[in-house]
Amino acid sequence: MKYLTVIISVSFFGMLFLMEQIAPLRSRKHPFLQRFLLNMGLTAVVFLVGSVAVKNAALRTSEWTVSHSFGLGLLIPLPEWSQVAIGLLLMDLTFYYWHWANHRIPLLWRFHNVHHLDPDMDVSTSFRFHFVEILYSTAFRVLQVFVLGITPLTYVVYETIFACCTMFHHSNVRLPLQLERLMNKVIVTPRMHGIHHSAVKGETNSNYSVIFRWWDLLHRTLILNIPQSLIRIGVPGYQQIKDNRLWTLLGMPFFKQKNYWEFVDGSSPQSNQNKDAKVTTMLE
Repeated sequence: MKYLTVIISVSFFGMLFLMEQIAPLRSRKHPFLQRFLLNMGLTAVVFLVGSVAVKNAALRTSEWTVSHSFGLGLLIPLPEWSQVAIGLLLMDLTFYYWHWANHRIPLLWRFHNVHHLDPDMDVSTSFRFHFVEILYSTAFRVLQVFVLGITPLTYVVYETIFACCTMFHHSNVRLPLQLERLMNKVIVTPRMHGIHHSAVKGETNSNYSVIFRWWDLLHRTLILNIPQSLIRIGVPGYQQIKDNRLWTLLGMPFFKQKNYWEFVDGSSPQSNQNKDAKVTTMLE
């Protein structure tokens, strides 16, 4: 099962990478190769830390919850498929709160900012995180599995779907608009998540969901009424070339932070919301 997850993830990454070369959603603003190599370098560290720390801790916790019948998902005996379905929903819902916290708590945002200040967004952005964020997320994942009573099977299924959905909605793939609108009734799509990576603060602080878009709708953080062509990707205070170098990114959270939401000239990006469209009913 472990190797199947890796094969699925790598294959899905490759497919999305090819698709976004053929039909890109947004035009590229920065040289591709340098960004790609940087993002893959950070991704390699993330997967190493994730495999050693997060997955091992989560699976051991999961095995303990099953052996002791502990956690919400194990209070009532259910068929295995029901446990997986309910566990998947609860894991996705609770991760919404974790993602929200990484934006709203200043100390956590220092590290999560490394993900957002990528000046372009494509499938290579998917796992571009600071390794310290992955390390401290271990505590959240263990608590999540412990309280919810997640079985090892549910955890592996969730991690596989989580990875594929993360790659999908970060990808720069232009899907037919009507198809994406239909898909977005249920899951997070590239146009929806593109808004989350906007340089406008109010837009970055929206669309926190990873798999199912329902959580944003439920918590009134869903924004869809922004034309994709007008979105500027990144964080205004970190738009210089030197801000996107490996050693700069690794050290950035530990030093004095810039004003995130102002450009070097002191101006701030303005929202491009389509005031004639409902906030939760349009993608374009």
